[in-house]
Amino acid sequence: MSPTELEQYLHINIPLSKAMEVSVVSIDADAVILRAPLAPNINHLETVFGGSASALAILAAWSLLHSRLREQGTDGRLVIQRNTMEYERPISGEFIARSSLKQAEDWTKFIRTLARRGKARITVTSVLKHAGQAAGKFTGEFVAFSPMREDAQVP
Repeated sequence: MSPTELEQYLHINIPLSKAMEVSVVSIDADAVILRAPLAPNINHLETVFGGSASALAILAAWSLLHSRLREQGTDGRLVIQRNTMEYERPISGEFIARSSLKQAEDWTKFIRTLARRGKARITVTSVLKHAGQAAGKFTGEFVAFSPMREDAQVP
């Protein structure tokens, strides 16, 4: 999946990403980097609204899993189960979120479990940056369901 394809997918299927003017900077097997400008994400203090910061971090993490699953030809539903967000400093301009697996070796177990049980869970992190400095950190647990198991309960 190319950055352009992912960006189009997000804007069509997750309208909030279009409203936030999210763009895909890069995408590979190890990370997805998304960018958003200040203007559509601004708060009353002229910094990034916390919800926008969190949304960009979640979108980057979800996009990493989505793209990896598609590259492997795996269909299904991918949802967030729980997350934490730490805000380290105000963001007063364009910002990025870089996602990565919390433990790279977890991917193999995740795929095996999804194939065997029809559902699997994995943890992804995203680091927010503004002007080259860390501005926040997201950790989220995501659950994937095989198409035939979409009605299954979260593990």
